[in-house]
Amino acid sequence: MSENYQRTLPVIDDENRAFWHGGADGRLHLMRCQDCGYWLHPPGPVCPECLSDGVTIETVSGEATVEALTVNYKVWGAGMQVPYVIAIVELAEQKGLRLTTNIVGIDPDAVTIGMPVRVVFEQDEDVWLPLFEPRPA
Repeated sequence: MSENYQRTLPVIDDENRAFWHGGADGRLHLMRCQDCGYWLHPPGPVCPECLSDGVTIETVSGEATVEALTVNYKVWGAGMQVPYVIAIVELAEQKGLRLTTNIVGIDPDAVTIGMPVRVVFEQDEDVWLPLFEPRPA
């Protein structure tokens, strides 16, 4: 994306602050149930698996696999660079733990399902957007 393009940024609250500000320290932070170990995304006050309210913030590895993708060629705003990849990635920590994101650092037409990726961050105001790039071999 171009620096001239103005994204709509998320509203930061107590539940999602660690996720959106985690990139400041270069780490991806998610909520995890301390009773059953289940990772929660999006964040919430109660574990959807065991209904415990014992959820806290932990750091994940940032390694993931591309599960689905689309390459966007439409310019939606002034200064936007196309094409770009919108993808769903599954984090290594748990089956079904997925994020919708962009894949960067690679020709969009070279991104494939099953591709191993890792998190990188792009700061926009006080938000660090978790994007993903190909993992080195």
